[in-house]
Amino acid sequence: MDFAYETLEILRQRNPAWRLLRSDHASLVAGFLYRAFIEHNNRVLPESTLAERLEDELFGLRQLLGEGKFPKKAAEYLDDWTGPDRAWLRKFYQEGSDEPHFDLTPAAEKAIAWLGTLAERAFVGTESRLRTVFDLLRQIRSGAEADPAERIEELKRRRREIDAEIDRAERGEIQPMDDTAIQDRFQQVMQVSRELLADFREVEQNFRTLERQFRENVAKGPGTKGDVLDASFSRRHEIAESDQGRSFGAFWDFLMSDSRTDQFERLLQQVLGLPAIRKMEPDDRAGKMHHEWTEAGEQTQRTVRQLSGQLRRFVDDRAQLENRRIMELLQRIEKCALALRDSPPKDRRRLAEIEGTAARMMLPMEHPLHTPAKTPSIRAVKLEAGDENVDVSVLYHQVVIDRDALAENVRRLLQSRSQVTLREVCELRPLQHGLAELVAYLELVEPLDAAVSEARQETVTWRAQGPDGEPVLRAARIPEVIFVA
Repeated sequence: MDFAYETLEILRQRNPAWRLLRSDHASLVAGFLYRAFIEHNNRVLPESTLAERLEDELFGLRQLLGEGKFPKKAAEYLDDWTGPDRAWLRKFYQEGSDEPHFDLTPAAEKAIAWLGTLAERAFVGTESRLRTVFDLLRQIRSGAEADPAERIEELKRRRREIDAEIDRAERGEIQPMDDTAIQDRFQQVMQVSRELLADFREVEQNFRTLERQFRENVAKGPGTKGDVLDASFSRRHEIAESDQGRSFGAFWDFLMSDSRTDQFERLLQQVLGLPAIRKMEPDDRAGKMHHEWTEAGEQTQRTVRQLSGQLRRFVDDRAQLENRRIMELLQRIEKCALALRDSPPKDRRRLAEIEGTAARMMLPMEHPLHTPAKTPSIRAVKLEAGDENVDVSVLYHQVVIDRDALAENVRRLLQSRSQVTLREVCELRPLQHGLAELVAYLELVEPLDAAVSEARQETVTWRAQGPDGEPVLRAARIPEVIFVA
C-alpha cells in the first residue's frame, strides 16, 4: 500500500472502515455489530431480529447515558448504516422472503478486527510465527523447484531429519514442547481461524462485485442473447480461474474432504484436551471452528448460486425482449402486406426496397448442377420363412435405467451432508449398468441442484463383464460434478 498523503486522504474520506472509526457513534456501531454478527458467526440476520437487538441495546444505553443520547429508532439507525456514505451493513432480500436481511460488510469487519488488536495482551507469541514464516518459505522454495535433482535432494534432507527424530524417540530422548510454546501456537491457530471467517465475507463481496460489473456491461451493450451467454460463460470462467477463485476452490475442496475433516477434528479435540490449552480457558467456538468455516463457505457458495440464478433470469428477460421485438416486426410486415393487398402501388418495382449499397453478384458456373433424385428399386419377390433357431431371449434383457431411483440415491446421501460428488455417489452406490447408468447420473445435473467444474476431473470406476465372461474393472474420466442439498 502507498502511504502517501493523497492516498491516505482519499481513504480517510471514502473508505467505510475509516469512516466507522472516526464516526461519532463508533463505539455503538462497532460494539453492536461485533455482538450481532462476529461473536457468534452470524452471516445473515433478518431485519426484525437485528432491529429488536439494537432496540434493546439502545434502551440500555439510554438508561445509562440519558434519554437524549440516541434519539432515533433502531430501524432508522440500520438504514443509516447501510447508506452509501457509511456502507457498514449490506441490506438485501433473500430468495423466497419479503423481509429485508442484513449482513456485515468486509470494511466494517476489518475496522472491528483492528479495534480488537488495540487491547493489551498478557501473552504475545513470537516463536511460532517465526517458525511458520520459515516453514512457508521452505515450502515455497521446494514447491517452485523444477529441477528433479534439487527436489530429490530436498526430500532426502527431510527424510534424514525424520529418521534422526525417530532414532531419538527410540532412545527415549523426547523433548515435548513446554506450555509456553503450546499456548503460543494455539493462539496463532485461533487468530488464523478468525481471519479466515473475515476473509469469507471479502471473497463473497468480490464475487458479487464481479457479477454486478458483468450485468452492468451487458445492460449497456446492445448484444443479442448469444452475445450475453458468451460473455456470461467467459466471465464465469474468469472468476473460477482467478487467483481468488482458485484459492477458494482449493480451500473448499480441502474442507469438504471427509478424511481430512475427520483428521482435523481428531487433532483439534486432542489439542483442546492438553493441560496447557485448558489453562487458557478457550471459548466454546474453539472446538467448532471447522463447523464455522463450513457455514461461512456454504454461505459463499449459496451467494454464487444465487448470482448464477439472477444472471439466468437476466438472460431470460433479454431473450423475452428479443422475441417481443421479432413479433413486433412480424406484425408490422403483416399490416403492410394487408394494406398492399387491396391497393397495390402502381410502380411495382418500388414495392420493396433492400437497404444496401450493391447487389451480390453470382456467376453462372457458381450454381450447382442438377442432381437427379434416386428412385428406389423394389423387387416383387416372395418372402421366405426366416430361421426358427434365432435366439429371441435378448429382446427380453434390455437395460432400462431408472432415473428416479438414481435421483433418490443422491437425495438420500444429501440428507446427511451438504454436498456430495458424483464419484462419491458411485462409490457408495456402485454402478449396476456401467456407462449407461453413469450417463443417466450426468443427465440429473440440471434437475438436481448440481455444479459442474470443467477445470477439475475425477475418475469413476465400475465392474463389468468382459468378452470372456470374467469381471473386469472399467473407468471413466469426467468433469467434477457436485450435487448440493
